[in-house]
Amino acid sequence: MVNKKQVKVLFVCMGNICRSPSAEGVFNKLILDQKVQQRFSIASAGTHAYHIGESPDLRSQRAAKERSVDLSKLRARKVIIGDFEDFDYLLAMDEDNHATMMQACPEEYQHKIKLFLEYAPHLETNEVPDPYYGGTYGFERVLDLIEEASTGFLNQLRNVHEITS
Repeated sequence: MVNKKQVKVLFVCMGNICRSPSAEGVFNKLILDQKVQQRFSIASAGTHAYHIGESPDLRSQRAAKERSVDLSKLRARKVIIGDFEDFDYLLAMDEDNHATMMQACPEEYQHKIKLFLEYAPHLETNEVPDPYYGGTYGFERVLDLIEEASTGFLNQLRNVHEITS
């Protein structure tokens, strides 16, 4: 068997306590369920340093746990300049965070930055909304969008990187 390089993915939102850790958890569960986890290195980060070292928002954790996704061991961190070189894909949850990363990213790595929902074009939205100031429904909606985009993203990666179970 040929030893293939791991695909490194960084999910990014503003504070790294709601959307991006949810995406990290959902995508990790998906690749475990598909038995392809050895081909990936997955992480999440925020474009701002508001919550460094904190656990994901309890509402995110509760909503994810109802879908058998455990976020409790994740801790918030900020995107650092080395992430642009180190990761193969930096997936922003919305236009603002995409723009923030594009401004900070050296030009040679900007092609790695995408909106996460580009991998779920059937949803007819390109942003995962920030649920922080809303109610429970917002966290459920975030997970619905993330699950759809995660499936689309993995399907594309299976083709591009020849990932098989």
